[in-house]
Amino acid sequence: MLRIIDARTGEPMDAAPARRGLTRIEVHASGFDASGLRVLLVADLLVRALELGGTPVWALLTGEREQAELRAAGAALGIRPFEDSRGLGAALGEAQVVHVAGEAEETAPEGVRLAVASVDAAVPLAPAADSDPATWRLALLARRRTLPLRLDADTLDEAGRTLARWRGAVALWARQPSRPVPDDVRGRLRGSWEDDLDIPATLRVLEWVETRPDLADGARFETYAYADRLLGLDLTRDVGRAP
Repeated sequence: MLRIIDARTGEPMDAAPARRGLTRIEVHASGFDASGLRVLLVADLLVRALELGGTPVWALLTGEREQAELRAAGAALGIRPFEDSRGLGAALGEAQVVHVAGEAEETAPEGVRLAVASVDAAVPLAPAADSDPATWRLALLARRRTLPLRLDADTLDEAGRTLARWRGAVALWARQPSRPVPDDVRGRLRGSWEDDLDIPATLRVLEWVETRPDLADGARFETYAYADRLLGLDLTRDVGRAP
């Protein structure tokens, strides 16, 4: 069960308190900047985590400024589209409301508040035409959402190297017979993201799987493919390509 810390109370709350009950996610991004993009990405991860657990989700984007620019930048990073919240009320059967917002953003009083720390971007906000947007996504994922993040050339370079290494490894592992994700590995993965959406912990599990000596390569492949349903890094992109 996914539990998140309510920024209003500091207490852990179930993101989906009713079995199969609908969770409404409201995304509060004030405009097109690196911090707004991080808010959008955290909401995307929350949607993915809930759906992996079988929870139906209704995701809405609030705000008036630079919505088209924000949506376009989000799409480039693999963030799935959110509905426009204007004129919409509560949904039938709604069991939970989660507000995903920057630390300074105001939200409605009902529901759980998921706070996202700011980003200090020392690089142009839009990825260059010849760059891989997944590098930006990984750089934003690598630090806990409650901690401020500085996004600079060194951060992007490190994310790019990690992404290239993982994609190369996944392509090699895919040549071996498939094996199921071991139960302990699956448990550690789900335990990481279900603990207040701790994505850096999820990435550490992948680093552990990468070098764990007793795992078959087919199990490593299936583990990375499974985790990527949450992470959205296109880790299987190079499977089947000529070396």
